[in-house]
Amino acid sequence: MQLTTKLACLALCAILLAGCAPFFSSIGPSRRDIEHSAEKRPLPPIQLIEVNEEVTQRLTAQRSRHLFSEVLSSRPDQLQPIGAGDFLAVTIWEATPATLFGSAQINPTGMSTPSLPTTLPEQPVDGEGCITVPFAGRIPAAGKTLPDIAAEIKQRLAKKANQPEVLVLLTRNLSSTVTVVGEVTSSTRVPLTAAHERLLDALAVAAGVKQPVSKTTIQITRGAGVYALPLETIIQDPKQNVSLQSGDVITALFQPLSFTALGASGKNDEINFETQGISLAQALARSGGLIDSRSNPSGVFVFRLEKRSTEATGGQGADAATTTAQGLVPVVYRVDLKDPRSLFWIQSFPMRDKDVLYVSNAPVAELQKFLNLIFTLAYPVLTGVQSGVL
Repeated sequence: MQLTTKLACLALCAILLAGCAPFFSSIGPSRRDIEHSAEKRPLPPIQLIEVNEEVTQRLTAQRSRHLFSEVLSSRPDQLQPIGAGDFLAVTIWEATPATLFGSAQINPTGMSTPSLPTTLPEQPVDGEGCITVPFAGRIPAAGKTLPDIAAEIKQRLAKKANQPEVLVLLTRNLSSTVTVVGEVTSSTRVPLTAAHERLLDALAVAAGVKQPVSKTTIQITRGAGVYALPLETIIQDPKQNVSLQSGDVITALFQPLSFTALGASGKNDEINFETQGISLAQALARSGGLIDSRSNPSGVFVFRLEKRSTEATGGQGADAATTTAQGLVPVVYRVDLKDPRSLFWIQSFPMRDKDVLYVSNAPVAELQKFLNLIFTLAYPVLTGVQSGVL
């Protein structure tokens, strides 16, 4: 009778424990918890998007960066304009016998020889953008090319000097430069010349980047626009090695991208990846893949904060969704790896910086936990029965 009573009590405990199964320790929410989380609390719903071919294509297109060759116009084949602060040297020739700046030379035959060139002292372009030439006055220089400045001086001297010819040279270029900063060996200012220096030329002057090429992003600030590309892309595609313009700021950035793997994956860790980006398939492989005895292949999730736009979220409840302080919408993407087609989709599904990759427990894993607990409770009773104690 005692044995029957105790077995009945044990059975009752099992039934009660079955109802308390959700309170067992777990690595995180189950697939059902995630899919039905909106039903449990009166908060705006979090979007749950099933990954398919359409979603993958949309995210891949959204991921495509604006190439430098598309957003930064290459400098046309033209001369570099002069700016305030540049130093210029002006040289003037005149025909003999009358000279304004020099004196004619008399050779032994009594014939006059052409006068020697007269080079004026080097002078900077002042704050008003002008230089001063004797007998010609103040000459506007800022924003003009060297031939334009020479032509202006020649025109003003035409009625005062005898057939003048003028040559203007740039001796020190201080206005037409680009600045290279960030993760480079030596931050510097690079003067631009008529050779139209390109992006990689400026990085070479700065003695290259300090970090690995695969983990370095190059940012160009031009006017109010800021554009960035992985350095690896710039090296591989010559079109992205664009010509520079005066005032450009080139910044080499070392920003390791990472995602966090949680749940029933082979490794729970923050995992870095290259600036070129990786796919969900690569992310699963780097996190150790799924565990046969624990993972639910139908419950692979990517948690992400998206910009509030129909393009980013596919228009699935974006207006009703909750929003972070930064104006981002939390979105959960679910992948069913039991669908053979998903193995193709995850090869293109792009991972982003700060994504959370979560693999939920399989239902059989929860059952296994329950059975282990029942066995733990039942083992002392059964042992006692077999030994004759009960």
